[in-house]
Amino acid sequence: MSDLKDLTSLELSALVASRVCHDIISPVGAITNGLEVMDEEGSEDMREFAMDLIRKSARQASAKLQFARLAFGAAGSAGAEIDLGDAKVVAEGFMENEKANLIWQLERHYMPKNCVKLLLNLILIANQCIPRGGDITVSMEGEPSAPRFTLTAEGVNPRIPLGMKETLAGEEPERVDAHSVQPIYAVLLARDSNIKIDIEKVDDIVRIVAA
Repeated sequence: MSDLKDLTSLELSALVASRVCHDIISPVGAITNGLEVMDEEGSEDMREFAMDLIRKSARQASAKLQFARLAFGAAGSAGAEIDLGDAKVVAEGFMENEKANLIWQLERHYMPKNCVKLLLNLILIANQCIPRGGDITVSMEGEPSAPRFTLTAEGVNPRIPLGMKETLAGEEPERVDAHSVQPIYAVLLARDSNIKIDIEKVDDIVRIVAA
């Protein structure tokens, strides 16, 4: 791997858009399937099943979009700050649909938007480290203007995804696509905030430190 080169704004926006679309295709598709069942089935039981599917999938799509808006979107003008309380709400909403539990141990502060966006992206990375579920604990030390984030992912057979450690260290992955763009985006956010990211596995815990 070579040193990570900054993507052009067009490349980055296209890849992030692809990533967001990939995340919401499944719940939106399920809503479509539920509506088709409502149109075709005469059985009351099947119609009730379809309505449950539509409700659940609509909540999932909404949670994913709200999370993406804060984690990837502009979320305010340049130099704006974001309330960590808002970040907590969207993070908890997103994680309700995942196998892992989110344990949020941060006090409510206003922080520079890219620091908050970085934190949300680190939660996505931690979630990838425990695909079979577990606990993700998020904490912070230091002042809001110069935070030290620590995330621990503990679960069954935790792992660091292939190439993740190198990407977070600033090395370019072998393939830059909609899948790998998320940790790359996290690195770019960290650079903008003068923060370095480290990830390591110790026993049955994956720990991410950004400071």
